Amino acid sequence: MTAPQPDDRLNRVFAALSDPIRRDIVARLSLADATVGELAEPYEVSTQAVSKHLKVLEDAGLVSRSRDAQKRPCHLEAEVFDLMTKWIERYRRQAEERFTRLDALLAAMDDTDTQDTREEGAAS
Repeated sequence: MTAPQPDDRLNRVFAALSDPIRRDIVARLSLADATVGELAEPYEVSTQAVSKHLKVLEDAGLVSRSRDAQKRPCHLEAEVFDLMTKWIERYRRQAEERFTRLDALLAAMDDTDTQDTREEGAAS
């Protein structure tokens, strides 16, 4: 089996985070590891439903589970956020460059309008 391509992995990550319960689980796991039962407590869904959400997060590489005696704590895999951050940063930089060019164009247009107004005033 070949390793997933970065775009495939990114697609799975964003798809996994499209659900509010999964986003909340990620937020909670950013504070501390937790078991399925602990993660299920605040939701009005079954432990089985939370397990399904965790499976989606695991498949996306956002969460892993370990074994600690009888417990199976869930752990947030923070390095996946590096992949997301790089993707977001690339497009943020591109958008920022476009806005910088637009600002320069608008400033040049404003300078031209100001100069034209001065010339018209001097001609009168």
